[in-house]
Amino acid sequence: MTKAEIGHISPSFIVSNVPQTIAFYCDKLGFETRFKDPPENPFFAIVGRDGAQIFVKSEGGIAPQPNPTRHPHLRLDAFVYVEDPDTLAAEFAAREVVFSNPLRDTNDGLRGFELRDPDGYTLFFGRPR
Repeated sequence: MTKAEIGHISPSFIVSNVPQTIAFYCDKLGFETRFKDPPENPFFAIVGRDGAQIFVKSEGGIAPQPNPTRHPHLRLDAFVYVEDPDTLAAEFAAREVVFSNPLRDTNDGLRGFELRDPDGYTLFFGRPR
C-alpha cells in the first residue's frame, strides 16, 4: 500500500492580542502575515516563515494556556526544525530577540535555542545533533 506524504503542520495558539502577536512574529522573527481576518483589528491570523506557520486566534474571555503553565515538564509548545540553528540564533540576536534558553547542545541530543512569544508560548528552534 502506498503511503500519502504528510507535509507541514501548523500549531494553533490562543493569544491575548492578535495584532501584538503578528508584530512579534513578523518584526522579531522575520515571519510574514499570510492571512488575517478581518484585515483591520483581526481576531485570527496565520503567520509563517518558509515551511513553518502558526495559526493565532483571540477569543474573548479565553486566556492563552502555554504548555509550561499546565505542567513544568511540558516546556515546549512547538518544535521548529531548523537545519542551521546557529545562523538563525545570530539573526534573532541581531533583532534583539530575548532567548529563554540560549543556543546550546541539549542533554537530549538537540542543538538549538528556545524563546517565548508575548503570551508565553515556548518555541524551540533547532535540530538533532
